Amino acid sequence: MTKKVALTRYALAFLVLLSGLTLFLGYANKARCTGPEFDQFGRSQPDYKERMDGDVCYSDIQHLWLGRDIDQHVFPYLSGGITEDGQLVGGVVEYPVLSGLLIWAGALFATNDAGFLLGSAVVMAPFGLLTAWLLGQLARWRALLWALGPPIVLYAFHNWDLPVVACAVAAIYVLQRGWGRAGADRPLIDRATAASVLLALGFAFKIYPGIFVLPLVLYVLTGGYRGREMPADLVARGARWDVVGAAKVAMAAMVTVVAVNLPFAVLGLEGWLASFEFQGMRYVDVTTNSIWYWGFRPWSNSDNAGFQAALDIISPAAVLASFALACWLGWRRFQREGTFPWIQVSGAMLCGFLLLHKVHSPQYALWLLPFFVLLRIRWEWIAAYFVADLAIGIGIFRWYYITTQGLPSSIYDSFVPQAVMIGVWGRAVLLVALFFAFLAARSTVEDEVPPGRGSPRGVSPSTAGLPQQGEGGGELVGGRTNPPPPMLSVDYSHGFRKGVGHRTPAIG
Repeated sequence: MTKKVALTRYALAFLVLLSGLTLFLGYANKARCTGPEFDQFGRSQPDYKERMDGDVCYSDIQHLWLGRDIDQHVFPYLSGGITEDGQLVGGVVEYPVLSGLLIWAGALFATNDAGFLLGSAVVMAPFGLLTAWLLGQLARWRALLWALGPPIVLYAFHNWDLPVVACAVAAIYVLQRGWGRAGADRPLIDRATAASVLLALGFAFKIYPGIFVLPLVLYVLTGGYRGREMPADLVARGARWDVVGAAKVAMAAMVTVVAVNLPFAVLGLEGWLASFEFQGMRYVDVTTNSIWYWGFRPWSNSDNAGFQAALDIISPAAVLASFALACWLGWRRFQREGTFPWIQVSGAMLCGFLLLHKVHSPQYALWLLPFFVLLRIRWEWIAAYFVADLAIGIGIFRWYYITTQGLPSSIYDSFVPQAVMIGVWGRAVLLVALFFAFLAARSTVEDEVPPGRGSPRGVSPSTAGLPQQGEGGGELVGGRTNPPPPMLSVDYSHGFRKGVGHRTPAIG
């Protein structure tokens, strides 16, 4: 196999610079909706409501300047709650607690919605740059898909998503590369525990990285890369599974989630619970952009209480079923190849969530983008998804505009509603395809096998790097006989290895 050379420091710096330029374009895109004048509440004037959809510059960040006491600089969750009709009051926001803190920090020095957008961009941009750097380390020039990706321009500052994406990517980086001088030679349990903590922090930003803990646990359970990172005592006993290690990784995630949330639950239980109650009261409507709304009209109208109640059961059940399918197919691949494909399974689980959750906000494309970088799928899939995403990301706001302005809005009268349908259903079909494409793909981190993973821990130096033979000449890995792996190598002599809807956004 051809050696994969890591990016040099200068190449990484150039990649991060490109990411910074794209992030600036993302901010400039949303800033078109701000000013030039402001009313007494700090809302941009004139014609804010018309401009945000007509000019396709709407952002949840700017819009939520009013309505959540953000403009009053109220510290989130500690006071307030939710009214009977689902309105959040007293500083409560509809996001997990770390996002709430981020929102509060972005508003600290703001006196109007433009200042809030700018402050939020300043707070979040470093997370976008960090993601570019991490992806550059993990995937080299494929990271340009992040640095120059159209979703960055459209959604980087649409909502508070850059930090949660950074947490998810950082977890993958830590598991693969470790940290400090030991780096990737650290024991799997140490790297996986740190990755689990990062995923839990992502959960405290926006839920979805928490689902990746399950495939990570399965990766540890099966001994990591081809079972070669099984603890030495288990290898000596011929154990097949690292149950204790897997439990430690799961426990690390749970403890982190509790530790982050507990202060808010203790100091302001009602306000903390209100963010969850808000999501439970959320119904499917024209702003949710999911297949459940568009595929079941007119039964999916928001005033159809029976449909909404049924969907509160059907959608979560379908999402969980997709998770189970992804893990099962990943397990079958593990049985064939000897390594549980945790990154691939995580990507597939995310596809299932995006497809089957009752809300599919446009900025969720940012969540998927790192998997386009890390998993070697056909470029045609990526290009097609970008096209479908552009269709919904631009079309939906233009459709809001023409409907509120009384312009022709039927699918037979205008290209705008046609673009919305292309986006909704094109995205849905592609998510199904990507679910299976991800599970079959190789990841960029499989291009490299750090020296410390050449043999199971506990194998003597004289046999380090040599396969243990099982029946039939295969490799004995954690008690399993697997076919011999391909010879993989990597050059580390370069680079750092040397040293509700769009109006009331969803929690996810």
